[in-house]
Amino acid sequence: MSEHMDHVVVGGGVMGAATAWQLARRGAQVVLLERFGRGHVQGASHGASRIYRNTYARAEYLDLAQEAFGLWRALEDEAPAVGDLLELTGGVSQGSLASREIAQAFATRGIPHEWLSADEAHERWPGLAFEGDVLHESSTAGRLHADRAVEAFLQAAVAAGARVLHETPVRAIEQRTDGVRVVTDTGTWLAENVVVAVGAWTSGLLGREIDLAEKLVVTQEQPAHFALRPDAPDEHLWPSFTHDPVAPHPWPSGVYGLATPGEGIKVGFHGVGPRTDPDHRTFTPEPEQLRLLREYVARWVPGADPDHLVPISCTYTTTPDHDFVLDRRGRVVVAAGFSGHGFKFAPALGRVLADLALEPPDAPVRAAHPAFAAARLAALTTTEDLA
Repeated sequence: MSEHMDHVVVGGGVMGAATAWQLARRGAQVVLLERFGRGHVQGASHGASRIYRNTYARAEYLDLAQEAFGLWRALEDEAPAVGDLLELTGGVSQGSLASREIAQAFATRGIPHEWLSADEAHERWPGLAFEGDVLHESSTAGRLHADRAVEAFLQAAVAAGARVLHETPVRAIEQRTDGVRVVTDTGTWLAENVVVAVGAWTSGLLGREIDLAEKLVVTQEQPAHFALRPDAPDEHLWPSFTHDPVAPHPWPSGVYGLATPGEGIKVGFHGVGPRTDPDHRTFTPEPEQLRLLREYVARWVPGADPDHLVPISCTYTTTPDHDFVLDRRGRVVVAAGFSGHGFKFAPALGRVLADLALEPPDAPVRAAHPAFAAARLAALTTTEDLA
């Protein structure tokens, strides 16, 4: 069985769902194909909480973050039954992440912020401990509800005319002179182009079209939800937080965290989990990293109990420079390498990917931005500390 469609989106996580939404709301004919069931936990888009923040100094990321803010609100309007997606709590950054360069970018763009001393910040948020000056993004940072966000994109895409098919694994993608052939277990789709947003499965699926096998590192990450101490502030009073501790320190990376109402305080290291095959994950916490995470919480998150926690398992798909891949090669648009910091940008990235998909087939091959070109990866060395 073969079916024809203008656009096929492969991958029903947050990036693929956002792209299907953006294409459908422009009137494009689109089908989304997802290998797993609705609401699955195999990839990187599940769970109840992700940080939304603007703490970037580079214009290409700030542009996307600021665009995404309005689009998250638009998505809430288009899928109201799902519930609120973005809750503004403020966000605090300390260590090297509290940079004067970021504050200058905030000032240039009119993003409200303030500097606090460590003592001032602890007095305001007694559940956290601080070192050095603290950058507070006061009214444009907070948390996203991840599961709701994916569901909202899917519902809004369908309402705008998209088709969504779960439990439909894609086995091959073949570019031809007259289009692209997408092969599944149940049939073949023929389309003008395909957008591939499959996270940890990117290299395996696109090996014939775009060789990213040595440049995308897939790791199993293991943040955890820590219970609040009895005297800690209510979950809704916590800001999102990022911390790159001043050296020397015993932690394997910087740390991020935020409250997840009903589940506690989510805290995690960034991109240092063991390499994994996404089809053969253990979902089992690595004891040494979990020990270090508990020690970090005991030192820097006094409002959380390091002895009462529930580990979380998710995947990162990371490039050597931690920048994204948003590129088009012929009739294949690829979205990959979101390196643990892409979720916040999803509705804006869906717009970027839709733009690439809607270009005519004979348009010059291009990336959304030079920083996001797949070709740049050829000159980079795979990040060694993720081994």
